[in-house]
Amino acid sequence: MIVEPKVREFICTTAHPTGCAENVARQVKYVTEKGTIQGPKKVLVIGASTGYGLASRITAAFGCGADTLGIMFERPANGRRTATPGYYNTKAFEKLAAEKGLYAKSINGDAFSREIKEQTVETIKKDLGQVDLVIYSLAAPRRTTEDGTVYTSALKTTGEAFTEKSLDLKHNTVSEKTVEPANPEELEGTIKVMGGEDWEDWMDTLSAAGVLAENAVTVAYSYIGPKLTYPIYYEGTIGRAKQHLHKTADRMNEKQSAYHAYISVNKALVTQASSAIPVVPLYFAILYRIMKEKGTHEGCIEQIYRLFSQKLFAGQVCTDADGRIRMDDWEMDEDTQKQVEDTWKKVNSDNVRELADIEGYWEDFYHMFGFGFDTVDYTKDVEI
Repeated sequence: MIVEPKVREFICTTAHPTGCAENVARQVKYVTEKGTIQGPKKVLVIGASTGYGLASRITAAFGCGADTLGIMFERPANGRRTATPGYYNTKAFEKLAAEKGLYAKSINGDAFSREIKEQTVETIKKDLGQVDLVIYSLAAPRRTTEDGTVYTSALKTTGEAFTEKSLDLKHNTVSEKTVEPANPEELEGTIKVMGGEDWEDWMDTLSAAGVLAENAVTVAYSYIGPKLTYPIYYEGTIGRAKQHLHKTADRMNEKQSAYHAYISVNKALVTQASSAIPVVPLYFAILYRIMKEKGTHEGCIEQIYRLFSQKLFAGQVCTDADGRIRMDDWEMDEDTQKQVEDTWKKVNSDNVRELADIEGYWEDFYHMFGFGFDTVDYTKDVEI
């Protein structure tokens, strides 16, 4: 069939298999050209099919020569409905890894479940023996715990209602958006889904099963952002979940010595999750323009290659005073943030295309679903 993008709000309901393969191939090419990293050799990536998780798997495999096991929750094609982009990404990655002679197996299922954790342990025992790096890059809207309770995350404030400028993605205009405060159940649900509980459960499971190599490292990805987005992000429900994630890393390091847990605070980037957060896309678009002009802009693959090569596996792990790896260092540069603040005050619907990188935002958005690549003929029939 001919596959075209069908965008609804902040999500695209179709994915292009050839375009997704192109997206993966470009990231592999970037890592291969940047050169070898003396890093891990057997890697588990939980949340491995898109965004930072996919970039981590690509960097581990093609930068470090690592065997990788990826956990994902993706839907294959069904009748005339395409698969999810993560499904196509994973197939493309596995094909390129096989051509390179690298082990690359994927488990498709609910990473929160006991069943998938046990299946992962058995696969590691059978195929890899042990893993020396565990990346936790899970982005999910809901979680079912072992007692059958379903928790759902909410994008809300934790104090008062918050009104601020936001990018209307349907019309590419600037409007005001009000975000309501969460009730206690919504806050609890967000922490259960996006906090550190499941990460710790994974590490306890892997450690108890003896499948972690000596001096293994685990890294979970987080975001803090500028004061501008604090009410909706860092001080909102998501931020509270991320703070729980940070505290979980501290607790894991205090309670055991079998592995070391790190938080990597990453840069603001267009992902399926971030597109849904009010206020944030406008900040991203303004930030993109400024960082591109400065020559400091990075996508997922550039960010993760720098994490592996300069901060995580460069002899000594590079952290801030709180023990966190700061990959948002270029985003939070003082001059960059000053320019963002000045632009934010001025931006409106009339000048948004001039002051913000709307085209760059949408290019990243479409690339996530395999669209917008000049090397792909989208008028051709494709096998979905």
